[in-house]
Amino acid sequence: MTERIYLSSPHMSDEGYEMQYVKEAFETNWIAPLGENVNQFEKELAEKVGSKAALALSSGTAAMHLALKAAGVGEGDIVFCQSLTFAATSNPIIYQHAIPVFIDSDPETWNMSPEALEKAFEKYPNVKAVIVVHLYGLSADMDKILEICRRHNVPIIEDAAESLGAYYKGKHTGTFGDYGIFSFNGNKIITTSGGGMLVSNHVDKIEKARFWSTQSRDQARHYQHSELGYNYRMSNVLAGIGRGQLKVLDDRVAKKKYIFEFYKRELGGLDGIEFMPIHEWNEPNYWLSAIQLTGDIRPIDLIEALEKENIESRPVWKPMHLQPYYEKYDYIHLGTDVAAKLFENGVCLPSDTKMTDEDLKRVCGTIKELWKKR
Repeated sequence: MTERIYLSSPHMSDEGYEMQYVKEAFETNWIAPLGENVNQFEKELAEKVGSKAALALSSGTAAMHLALKAAGVGEGDIVFCQSLTFAATSNPIIYQHAIPVFIDSDPETWNMSPEALEKAFEKYPNVKAVIVVHLYGLSADMDKILEICRRHNVPIIEDAAESLGAYYKGKHTGTFGDYGIFSFNGNKIITTSGGGMLVSNHVDKIEKARFWSTQSRDQARHYQHSELGYNYRMSNVLAGIGRGQLKVLDDRVAKKKYIFEFYKRELGGLDGIEFMPIHEWNEPNYWLSAIQLTGDIRPIDLIEALEKENIESRPVWKPMHLQPYYEKYDYIHLGTDVAAKLFENGVCLPSDTKMTDEDLKRVCGTIKELWKKR
């Protein structure tokens, strides 16, 4: 069996930056969810993306949960949420006993459709928050979305879990709305094995979220809790990994772009393959190279052909409005279900930053062979 090619696996720095910080955590015995690595990781990431404050947490899901809570979302509130995403975007809405209303995608960005969002506001004028996602490292059309939300005086939460290192018109994704969340799960562009970050220019809101994330422990000699709290803080060890990973973020983005361009060059001439949309205002991090199949060969055919060669690939996210748990909630679209079409035709090709040119040729060769057989 040939060596497996992964979709996107953890990639530690060649320089060993991560181990330097982890070693420091062990040597100082700061193993708990406190310590200099946590403090510095927050500071360094905030500086990297241009945000005033950051909070290191146990997951991107925890960051989304606290963002919703900081935005004042509570029982019975309506939250607009992009449908084409992973469940971690929408699950925290339910944690807050709120009501998700799902919004269709724009075929030009694969992210939230501003026109569908406008239609949603017409139907639901009393909305508490809007969650927009930067899918696969592609930025949403933020100017239009910001204008709509500001007109309705509704806060925006950016799910930038997949887009750290991506830009919209020269500014980092995750820093346009009131809150931005990042994920450092093992498959993300940089990883802490598990972890996330909440960023905002509302420094007071970040401090309040910090309080909630440490079990809402009041300032008292004894253990006292006046509010519901959560055990959401990132450990000092994992933050050390994050600090090391942050040093190579630009290198990882460059390699992801190289992979995407390799695929586009080698596969762009095949009938029935369309690549994810890139615009002059959209500088993605190319987290995953995603394609649409519009011909006779279907996503399952391609996924199975790659799997036979020990190559991992994956369908595009199944939209939330098609998920059994969420199908009872409203879904706003413009007559054509763009999100469903993107899911039906979509495949994420292996985009592991450890891939060699030989690996890339192996992937492309397998795909070309499938096209010859049709």
